[in-house]
Amino acid sequence: MNILRLVTGFFLSSIIIACSPSTEIMSASDLARNSIIIDGHIDVPYRVLREWEDVTGATDGGDFDYPRAVKGGLNAPFMSIYTPASLASEGKSKERAEELITLVEKIVATAPDKYAIATSPSQIREQFDQGLISLPLGMENGSPIEGQIENIEYFFEKGIRYITLAHSLSNLISDSSYDSNKAHGGLSAFGEDVVKEMNRLGMIIDISHVSDGAFWDVMAITSVPVIASHSSARHFTPGFERNMNDEMIIRLAENGGVIMINYGSAFVTEEANQYNSKRTEAWEKYLSSDDDAPLDLYGSEDGNDRDAFNNEYAKLNPYPFATLEQTLDHFDHVVELTGSVNHVGIGSDYDGVGDTLPIGLKDASSYPNLIQGLMDRDYSNDDIKKILGENLLRAWSEIENGALPN
Repeated sequence: MNILRLVTGFFLSSIIIACSPSTEIMSASDLARNSIIIDGHIDVPYRVLREWEDVTGATDGGDFDYPRAVKGGLNAPFMSIYTPASLASEGKSKERAEELITLVEKIVATAPDKYAIATSPSQIREQFDQGLISLPLGMENGSPIEGQIENIEYFFEKGIRYITLAHSLSNLISDSSYDSNKAHGGLSAFGEDVVKEMNRLGMIIDISHVSDGAFWDVMAITSVPVIASHSSARHFTPGFERNMNDEMIIRLAENGGVIMINYGSAFVTEEANQYNSKRTEAWEKYLSSDDDAPLDLYGSEDGNDRDAFNNEYAKLNPYPFATLEQTLDHFDHVVELTGSVNHVGIGSDYDGVGDTLPIGLKDASSYPNLIQGLMDRDYSNDDIKKILGENLLRAWSEIENGALPN
């Protein structure tokens, strides 16, 4: 009898181990359906502001809609509340942010059986169990704060859960990676107060878009993890400040943060990153040429039609789209640098990088392709789940827990 129990127990244990989540053999599609997939940055609000499309159903344009999200297993895309840097000088940044928040609320109100606003990791988990796609809100560009510290809490109460401190130009908070005018040498004095106030509230600080100096200033001040909601590794795009260099990625990880890999081809490969500058060089050479310009070739009577030139240039020099494999290299690089899978996630920038997305990652239906690629590189199911969403949920929870009581 004891032998029978021992043998029976052995087989039962084998069955339990074989069926456990960490060892169960699953397809990429199954893993997508059974995981919380968080994308740190999707530009749906600005897309539908320019031209309304009902993303509660199938759409002809863009990279995201409900059917494609369901197919891809995406269930928690951060909706980007993006305000162009130019609006700051017009005093319209706050107004634009409020307009975009209203648009996301409209999407949810149109299809409450499909979408729900999420303001915490626990809400995302609850809504995942309910079969809803969570729509957390991230403010891209801190300009809507308009130099008033109380506006941070105002937007927190309106559902904003991260703020990308700057965008394409330096603002009242921070210098921008894209702006040659480093007005503050990093963060401004007001920006330092912004970091402290965001820590106090439990709001996520997003260092995508900020200058290197601003990144290091943030890291010297923050008491909780920070994220890069849609940045990639500068290792593959030398000199491109918008991506993070190795030292920054290591420091981000040491503080418990997460870098969420941007899919835009110019973020992924050096060849794509330099495409526009090489095209500009070709245009300038064309204009300065002493030879008779082949006007008919560029479709312009005066030879100065830049759009016509760009179209012809693209025919002769097709855009070098990144590949799935090259995108996966960024995930590998972060893991190798930090010695852990705990500090990397997804920040596709869908609807924000135009027609530059990598082959195999063209829209919100393609997350299983990324998962299959990770599986092919011998990432375990548990590690893939961390990359898909658990890393961000862990960091977000730590940020919430670091908030000070009112």
